[in-house]
Amino acid sequence: MTPERFVALYWLAAAAALAWLLYLLDPVLTPFLAAGILSYILQPLVARSAKWRFMSRTSATALVMTMLFAAMVALLLILLPLLRYESGMLMTKLPELLDIVRQRLLPLLEQYLGVTVQWDVATFKELLSEHWQNAGGVSASLLPWLSSSGSTLIAVVMNLLLIPLVMFYLLRDWPQLLERIDGIIPRRWHAKTVEITGEVDVVLAEFLRGQLSVMVLMSVFYALALMLTGMQFALPIGIVSGMLVFVPYLGAIIGLTLATMVALTQFDSFTGMLLVWGVFAAGQLLEGVVVTPKLVGDRIGLHPLGVIFALLAFGQLFGFFGVLLALPISAMLLVGLRHFKGWYLTSALYRK
Repeated sequence: MTPERFVALYWLAAAAALAWLLYLLDPVLTPFLAAGILSYILQPLVARSAKWRFMSRTSATALVMTMLFAAMVALLLILLPLLRYESGMLMTKLPELLDIVRQRLLPLLEQYLGVTVQWDVATFKELLSEHWQNAGGVSASLLPWLSSSGSTLIAVVMNLLLIPLVMFYLLRDWPQLLERIDGIIPRRWHAKTVEITGEVDVVLAEFLRGQLSVMVLMSVFYALALMLTGMQFALPIGIVSGMLVFVPYLGAIIGLTLATMVALTQFDSFTGMLLVWGVFAAGQLLEGVVVTPKLVGDRIGLHPLGVIFALLAFGQLFGFFGVLLALPISAMLLVGLRHFKGWYLTSALYRK
C-alpha cells in the first residue's frame, strides 16, 4: 500500500469514527450545537464591541449576551399580554361564536355540501363549562405522569441553562479557539483550508444578512396586510410573525394563531376571518417562493429553484432542523463544489 493510500484511509477512518461518536453523543451535543450557532452569529458584534475603549473581550461578551436576553424578554412582553387578553376575550365571546356557527356556518354546509350536522348549542356549552371547571382535576390526574417524566424535564431545563454558559465561553475565547484549530491543520493543506473556510464565512455572513432582510420585509408585509383587514393588534402580530420566519413555520403558526384569536373576538362574520387567513397564506407563498429565494438565494449564490429544492430536500431528510439548516449547509456545500469543479477542470480526467 502506497503512503498516499494509507494517509487517505487513515483520514477516512478518523472521519468515520468522528461521525459515529457524534451520533452517540447526539443528545449531549444539542445545547453545544445551539450555542455554537448563536455564537457564530453574535461573534462579529462581540469583536466590534471589544475594540471600544475600556472594553475587554469578557465585557463585550457580557454586553452582547445581555442585549440578546433583553431582546428575548421584549418579545415575550409583546406576546404574553396579547395572549392573555385574547384568551380571556375568546372565552367570554365563545357562546356567541357557537351561535354564529350554528346559524351561519351549518346552513352553508348543508346547502353546498349536503352535510347535515345536529348541533345542540346548550348541551355543548354545558359540557364546555363542566370540563373547564374540572380542569383542576385533570391537572391533578396528570401529576403522576409529570413526576415520572421529571428526569426528561430536568434534562430540558439543564440544556436551556447550558446554552448561555457555553455561549459565554465560546464568544469570549473565540480568537483563541480559531488559533488552536488553525495550528492543527496539516501545513500542506493549510492554504487551501484557510481559503475555503474564508469563502464559507463570507457566504454565511451573506446568508445572515439576507435572512435579516427577509425578517424585516415579512414583518412589514404582515403588519400592513393585517392593518388593511381592519384587525386589531395588527402591528404586534405582524412584527412577531415576521421576526420568527427564520424558524420554518414557527412565525406563520404563532402569527396565524394570534390573528385567529383576535379575529374571532373582533369580527362578526367569517369574512374577516377569511381575510386574515388569506394574509398568512399569501405571506407564506411570498416568503417561500419570492422573498427567501431572492434575498437569501441570490446572496449565497443559489438559484431560486435551488433554494426551494434545498428546503424540500433537507426537510425530507432531516425534518424540522433540516429545514432550519438547509440554506446555510447548501451554501457551504456550494463553496466545496466550486473548488471541486476547479480541481476537476484542471485534472487529467477532464483533459482526456
